[in-house]
Amino acid sequence: MDRIKNIAVVAHDNCKEELLDFIACNREAMIPHNLIATGTTGRLVESLLAEGVARGQEPKRVQRLKSGPLGGDQQLGAMISDGKVDVLIFFWDPMEPQPHDVDVKALLRLAVLYNIPTASNRSSAEFLISSAYFDHEFCIKPGRYFEYADRALK
Repeated sequence: MDRIKNIAVVAHDNCKEELLDFIACNREAMIPHNLIATGTTGRLVESLLAEGVARGQEPKRVQRLKSGPLGGDQQLGAMISDGKVDVLIFFWDPMEPQPHDVDVKALLRLAVLYNIPTASNRSSAEFLISSAYFDHEFCIKPGRYFEYADRALK
């Protein structure tokens, strides 16, 4: 993983404000990295980061995918499996059933399968970005799961 990370930021509706506040409070840490986001979250993050122009920062373009329920979670999962995502920050709502729960579960499964550092709430996101590895190169060890594809069938 390079020093400049490809960071996916996703939030369910009830968690969008918290994600935006997290990014606003950590703007300096997030600005150098490439951001990827699903649907509305992407638009909101892009708008938030554009406000930094007044402070002399470059506007940040966010790669926006489709909304989660419309396939954005699956697009993001494909990017993880293609090695195009280094970090996943996904503030998901544990109290609200989602119409696309199966897609959310598949996305989180791929993050674990490909050993992607993942934050699911404000505390874990703060720990993740304060890691010594956040702004440095880091080698992700492939998970043991890939032995499964090469297994001998009986």
